[in-house]
Amino acid sequence: MLTKRFFPLTLSISASLLLTGLTFPDLTYAQTSAPLLIAQSNNNTRQLRELLRQGKEYVDAGRFSEAIALYQQASVLDDSDPKIFSGIGYLQAQLGNFSAAANAYQIAVSLDPNNADFYYALGYSLGNAGDDNGAVNAYTRASQLAPRNVQNYIALGTILLRQGNYNEAINAYERVINLEPENREPYELIAKTLIQQQQYSEAITFLQSATRQFPRDAGLYLQLAVALINQGDLEQGMTALDQANRLDPNNAQVNVSIGQMLQAQNNYEGALEAYQRAFHLDPRSIDAQAGIGEIYLAQENYLYAIVSYLTLADLTPNHPGVYYNLGLAYMGRNRNREAIEALQTSLELYQNEGNAQGAKRAQELLRQVN
Repeated sequence: MLTKRFFPLTLSISASLLLTGLTFPDLTYAQTSAPLLIAQSNNNTRQLRELLRQGKEYVDAGRFSEAIALYQQASVLDDSDPKIFSGIGYLQAQLGNFSAAANAYQIAVSLDPNNADFYYALGYSLGNAGDDNGAVNAYTRASQLAPRNVQNYIALGTILLRQGNYNEAINAYERVINLEPENREPYELIAKTLIQQQQYSEAITFLQSATRQFPRDAGLYLQLAVALINQGDLEQGMTALDQANRLDPNNAQVNVSIGQMLQAQNNYEGALEAYQRAFHLDPRSIDAQAGIGEIYLAQENYLYAIVSYLTLADLTPNHPGVYYNLGLAYMGRNRNREAIEALQTSLELYQNEGNAQGAKRAQELLRQVN
């Protein structure tokens, strides 16, 4: 007999909503650290000028590795120009070589210790290289040098939040509000911080005030829904979600969240409609396709479930739960050979993760199909 204990791939309602509408700030580099400024070096030696000229051509052509090689040669000829090292750092970061980028920016700030943009870029590189403490120090220095640049505080708050330094993160976001009271981003980030601390009452009070100030901000209503749901007020939480959907009907994650709410209430038809709408808006949405698959499994619509999980396997090919559920769907259609293949893949992926409980579950289901 086929077990209905499928593996839930979507996030829990509260966890999913917590992530909705909240992305960490885009920590793009300050324009003054872009490599095109390297061509403005004050050193007028012919060889150096030629290296910088060729390097800029490579940058414009997207040939970053070759540009780096030329700029490194230029740095040997002139090791006193911080713009050369900042350009190397910029290009290394573009290639994802964040440790190398941080090394280059370290040299840049040592040569120009009062350049806030260099410190900002150094913080970005260190943060992406996994050195959160170094990133905090760099962003702090950037904010000291450029105290009215809100991006310094948003970036600093991001790293502090990642470290679990919630109060300090809130302080950083409050600096943004003081500088730009009409900037909506810090309000959402403060709300997220309060929710991560499970300070739901405080979050609700804060968000009710924020939604009055920004009545057309869908992201704030999503966070309000998070806090209300975690407080057990599902009715008001759903009202907040509906408001977010009215404000931003083309937001895929809003529809995923609505689907999860309806699914939790066993309203499968409504949930399926919301998930399908989300997937239509964002065909790469893993949560939307996972929700669709779960509904079809719960309804024992195994053929459609197979299609959903095959699609999901393309989106996230290394998720063992996808293949577990795909195995269940194949079993429901008595396609045992394909079920065994899917479950064996699930078992291997669980074992690779070191997930003994998941591996045991896959083994138990394999015994049923055999």
